[in-house]
Amino acid sequence: MKLTRSIVILMFGALAATLDAAAAGAGFVDVLDAPAPMSSLAAKSLLQDVARAGDRLVAVGQRGHVIVSGDGGRTWKQGKVPVSSDLTSLYFVDGKDGWATGQDGVVLHSGDGGDSWELQLDGRKANDLLVTAMERNAAAEPSETTKALLAEARRYRDQGPDKPFLDVWFADAQNGYVVGAYNLLFRTTDGGKTWQPWFDRTDNRKYFNLYAIRPVGDDLYIAGEGGLILKLDPASKRFKALAIPYNGSFFGVGGAGSAVLVFGLRGNIWRSDDRGLTWAKVDAGLRAAVVGTTAADGAFVLADAGGRFAASTDGGHSFRPVRLKQSMPIAGFAVARDGRFVLAGPRGVAVSDIATP
Repeated sequence: MKLTRSIVILMFGALAATLDAAAAGAGFVDVLDAPAPMSSLAAKSLLQDVARAGDRLVAVGQRGHVIVSGDGGRTWKQGKVPVSSDLTSLYFVDGKDGWATGQDGVVLHSGDGGDSWELQLDGRKANDLLVTAMERNAAAEPSETTKALLAEARRYRDQGPDKPFLDVWFADAQNGYVVGAYNLLFRTTDGGKTWQPWFDRTDNRKYFNLYAIRPVGDDLYIAGEGGLILKLDPASKRFKALAIPYNGSFFGVGGAGSAVLVFGLRGNIWRSDDRGLTWAKVDAGLRAAVVGTTAADGAFVLADAGGRFAASTDGGHSFRPVRLKQSMPIAGFAVARDGRFVLAGPRGVAVSDIATP
């Protein structure tokens, strides 16, 4: 069985919690208090995501590793990170400002293109913020719903800072969101200096994991576990569930023109041409979990965890295979400014041209 990126992320979190418990009282230093170790093998270790930051490339992965390339992926250097939690995703709004998320409720910010990072949020603070917000809601409007949300928030706090954030997206350098396991959703309007829980603003009564958040056109979508697709209603400031004829997990969402695509387990890809009202299944020839998407040269590109790629030039209605000269199992990918593909996965990072027919 192939492990998807999200399953690997959650497994690492469970392993970390077990090791934490075993090490308690034996000189143990929490990963939230230990800077990421510098390693000459960081570019060859497990990496979970990679993104463009202007002319740079930045990748994140296990033990708080962040690696940065200024020459299109030919060479890499390691950034300075104040935690050693495994990192899961990242997003840059320009060549300087970027955010990364990770295990233990970690949110990091870089203002220098990935060279150095500051901790903006962790699971300890996130749990406290969540409980305080749900207490305030329950006091202002007592109901079964607000009481249930408060009980769940208190349970998270009692369990400790063990829940990961799995994706991050910013509209600009001030306004952004992070999403994570068990319905975790936080918003900032000041570049991450402060964060507001939106735990109560989702149609997600089962507290499914939230795997990805991205805009398409003027709409903002969240893809999650169990066929969950949410769309932000600006009037109510609430993410409302959309009906879709598939109940497997979705790991990503993207768009090309007027089309919205969501993708996940076993190569499942679904497209909507009416902003999420109706959906049609698309066959891109991908059989493993679909883990990444990007638009390049007018094409909409998808990849699966096995390192197979497919591209569409008609808004996601049809796809053709894309062969790379070098491929590998991946957790994410990006396209460098020169058009080469940058792959991140269990074997680290690799850069490849498209193979000629």
